[in-house]
Amino acid sequence: MTQPNPVRVITVTSGKGGVGKTNVSLNLAMALSALEKDVTILDADLGLGNIDVLLGLHPRYNLSHVLRGECELDEILVQGPGRLSVIPASSGVQEMAELNANQHAGLIRAFSELNHNIDVLLVDTAAGITDSVVSFSRAAQEVMVVVCDEPASITDAYALIKLLNREYGLFRFRILCNMVRSAQHGRDVYEKIARVTDRFLDVALDYVGYVPDDESVVKAIRKQRSVIEAYPRSKASQAYGTLAEKVDKWPLPETAGGHLEFFVERLVMGHEQEAEALT
Repeated sequence: MTQPNPVRVITVTSGKGGVGKTNVSLNLAMALSALEKDVTILDADLGLGNIDVLLGLHPRYNLSHVLRGECELDEILVQGPGRLSVIPASSGVQEMAELNANQHAGLIRAFSELNHNIDVLLVDTAAGITDSVVSFSRAAQEVMVVVCDEPASITDAYALIKLLNREYGLFRFRILCNMVRSAQHGRDVYEKIARVTDRFLDVALDYVGYVPDDESVVKAIRKQRSVIEAYPRSKASQAYGTLAEKVDKWPLPETAGGHLEFFVERLVMGHEQEAEALT
């Protein structure tokens, strides 16, 4: 029996709120969908989820029902536009924002039971330095940190990278600059972070690009649609298309990282199949 393909898992996070992180997750997902990828977004802002709101979806169940044992993860999946599906979080449920490490681990393990087609899992975390952000960042193959040109955004992004590096051994971070005026402005914002990390941390930062400050994004939000769908010719949509092409070329890891990971069984099985095919 053919096993499912390995899943590319990307955590999208930020040091502070208000930098457009969830919009980045949504529009990157839609841009990857346009590349004929089956994409799932995990709304991992567990107590204040809003991916479903941004898309005008009305899920009957969410992650709180899974954690209470009322249904399985497969049962709460909501079909979005294109090849996108959403795993919705609860909103305004304090207990969900206060899960312990074991509960986060249980949620991550539950993904091994998902049977639907999936090429990419985007994990849209809460902002800041919380247990959930740490758990989901460690369980992903890639960590994309979204920043904008505000002192607090840059300072908090550095603090998050520092914590994940020094306390949990994460080494590589992808940096996306959002809501910037131009390509040069995006590069300048990235350099502000890179200068500090180069001086004080042993990390590898990868500048993956920028998304311009574009009124089309705000208009799309009001329509409860992605900017990719609502304004496909906008500057923001073009930027997300470029970003998706880069992401699609990132290599999948050859082996599991040795700690708790999303879809680790699929990664291992996928490489075992490759080895068998070559013998």
